[in-house]
Amino acid sequence: MFIGELSRRTGVSTRSLRYYEQQGLLRPQRRASGYREFDESDVAAVRRVRILLAAGLNTDLIREVLPCTADEGAILAPTCEEMAQDLKHERERLSRSIEQLQAAHTMLSSIIHAGEAITAGAGCNG
Repeated sequence: MFIGELSRRTGVSTRSLRYYEQQGLLRPQRRASGYREFDESDVAAVRRVRILLAAGLNTDLIREVLPCTADEGAILAPTCEEMAQDLKHERERLSRSIEQLQAAHTMLSSIIHAGEAITAGAGCNG
């Protein structure tokens, strides 16, 4: 199938599919004319890429772990111990980021609350 058909079947834009190829996530065959030719396995590969992107992985890590993924219904499962370790490290990195964002959120809430108190006080006095 050509890139337009893969796009229709996966719901992913042709631009994104070209990017996935550029990043080494897809490896279509090339016809003599230069057209990309994808097969059925690429539909599944795009699905796995989308799941891994939604899980917060970058394309460099996806390129490494993609060969070690298996479809388990609606989710993926690691098939290599090394991949499981990479995913655990990525989850730890995400946890740290979440903690930093929560701290920033709390600080902003405090600033907003303090500002509202000052504004309310100024309105009453002025």
